[in-house]
Amino acid sequence: MITKDFLEKLNLDLNSSKSLGLYKKERIILEEQGSNIKVEGGSEVLNFCANNYLGLSSDNRVVSAAKRTLDMYGYGMSSVRFICGTQTIHKELENRLSNFLSTEDTILYAAAFDANGGFFEPLFDKEDAIISDSLNHASIIDGIRLCKAVRYRYQNNDMKDLESKLIDSQSQRNRVIVTDGVFSMDGYIAKLDQICDLAEKYNALVMVDDCHSTGFLGKTGRGTHEHCGVVGRVDIITSTLGKALGGAMGGFTSGKKEIIDVLRQKSRPYLFSNSLAPSIVGASIEVLNIIEETTSYRDTLETNTNYFRTKISEMGFDIKSGTHPIVPIMLYDAKLSQKMSNRLLEEGVYVVGFFFPVVPRGEARIRVQISASHTISQIDKALNIFNKIGKELNII
Repeated sequence: MITKDFLEKLNLDLNSSKSLGLYKKERIILEEQGSNIKVEGGSEVLNFCANNYLGLSSDNRVVSAAKRTLDMYGYGMSSVRFICGTQTIHKELENRLSNFLSTEDTILYAAAFDANGGFFEPLFDKEDAIISDSLNHASIIDGIRLCKAVRYRYQNNDMKDLESKLIDSQSQRNRVIVTDGVFSMDGYIAKLDQICDLAEKYNALVMVDDCHSTGFLGKTGRGTHEHCGVVGRVDIITSTLGKALGGAMGGFTSGKKEIIDVLRQKSRPYLFSNSLAPSIVGASIEVLNIIEETTSYRDTLETNTNYFRTKISEMGFDIKSGTHPIVPIMLYDAKLSQKMSNRLLEEGVYVVGFFFPVVPRGEARIRVQISASHTISQIDKALNIFNKIGKELNII
């Protein structure tokens, strides 16, 4: 039974979050995902905060593929994979992802969070060492917590600190270096070439969470391992179908056959979660068809990103340096980030303020995300609104 004291505690916590400017409100979208959307209240706004990097979330070909698959294979599997939840299309998608990433095998999960959450415990124990970047995604952190391996943490993208942790962990049986390919709050790209060099020097595995790069980073969109020139040198890649690859949901782990086979036998989120819905699988296969046929989407994304980054910097906004379509506009104050995002929405730009605990205290920001579906005229309109609100709030 829920007691009055328990509810009072919850209300105190919620009221504290609100007073500190840390309370997160959900905005309601009234139509399909895209660069231009209608939100609750009827306003049409420019969307600059979705992970819809290639603009394929509502692409007619992708939606049609989902409908065809729905008609052919049904709505849901009502089962986990090893009981009666594996269809031919699940295997086809796994094979296609392996070929796309130049790996030996791939295993699908209901979400990328599950892929990371179910990776460590089946493969590593107290005799092993996990060496994790300090800015890694929450799903990696939670996955590591489920494992009994010795834990090391190195400062973000700091190769000297990583090397010191590799030296410290030499007494362990196996070592695995774990990093985001792209750090989602900053848009920083991991130094995978240097990481792979250190891994070879100190006999360690390399695992990369490539959720914010699969489909568009690198000359053909294969991800950070292509971008950094280390295809074939990364041992494990986890990623998502929920961002550039269609934007629905679903995740995967890709790597050596033996690693994937162990995960099929022992990874708890895989063994105890329903199979990915057929419509998502069919649509994801169509996305791979599209991006393997042409690089035009990732090329447009790159052009749009460079244009926005250059113009927003010239206005005087403080942004994190880089080349990624994640563009953090640093405000440092949580309340200011919420005030700015609300004013931007009123003027027609949908972005979200990020603050503690999503980012460290004192590091509040607006995270802008560029899409291939944005036109230059839409970007210019957004830039003009940023300029207006930035001056109004004395940010620039």
